[in-house]
Amino acid sequence: MPFGASDTQSSGEFISHFNAVRFRVVGNGSLKLTFKSMDEVMQVALPPVALSAATNREPRVLANFQQQRAMLEGYTTDINETFKINRVIIFASSLWTEYPG
Repeated sequence: MPFGASDTQSSGEFISHFNAVRFRVVGNGSLKLTFKSMDEVMQVALPPVALSAATNREPRVLANFQQQRAMLEGYTTDINETFKINRVIIFASSLWTEYPG
């Protein structure tokens, strides 16, 4: 069941605090991450992650993003930089059931 899903409300109705991302990724170069809201109205850039061909750790990147829904974008900017993501975990907690006021 997706985060925020319940029998009484659809997922995405609550305002959530997206506070971290942990993932299993390999590659070469630097992976840049951005959280974006619906229709890309709001966005926040996260610290870049240095990639390696083999690793025994899953990096955790802290974030501070408060929206109803979030999209995580990962990209590289240099030629010949590649990455492969095997798993993504987004840490989030509910803040409000609706916007205040």
